Amino acid sequence: MTRALFCIFFLGLFLGSSQVLLSQESPKLISPRPKASPLAMASFLAEDNTYLKVTYGQPMMKSRRIFGNLVPYGEIWRLGANEATEITATKDIKIDKKTLPAGTYTMFAIPEDGQWTIIFNKVLGQWGAYKYDENKSENILSVRMPTDTSEDIYEGLTMFFEQTRKGAELIIVWERSKIALPITFLDR
Repeated sequence: MTRALFCIFFLGLFLGSSQVLLSQESPKLISPRPKASPLAMASFLAEDNTYLKVTYGQPMMKSRRIFGNLVPYGEIWRLGANEATEITATKDIKIDKKTLPAGTYTMFAIPEDGQWTIIFNKVLGQWGAYKYDENKSENILSVRMPTDTSEDIYEGLTMFFEQTRKGAELIIVWERSKIALPITFLDR
């Protein structure tokens, strides 16, 4: 009798625990949502160990006309999508013969037909250019650069560094509009 009760007890325990196990759902696979404008980065390490890095949201053309339309001429632009673009330099550099102290800065642009103004601002973590007017007193440097026409059409806003004899250039290209920011390293 004890043996029968013992078997009934364990049979009940087994059936009850298997019911709990069967009722638990399998874990769901949670995938991140793809961003319409993914985060992109360009970096460069100079011979003097100056490290440069640009982080930006990479918007796409999607069959739209960009400059003078989606990005209006003569207006401040975050130079990308989502958060404003940021540049980091580990040592002082010169951009178009103007000194930019080592640090991390937000970058903005004012595109115009034939030239752009590139602005470096000390306020980090800005979303877009919505508070640019509040923070423009923190601009540390601005340069005007002529635009060029790219041989290729770039679907996404693209930034990359190219080494030059005197340092490097930060190339910014989208659609067929292209600018090159000349960078000189001070320890040369």
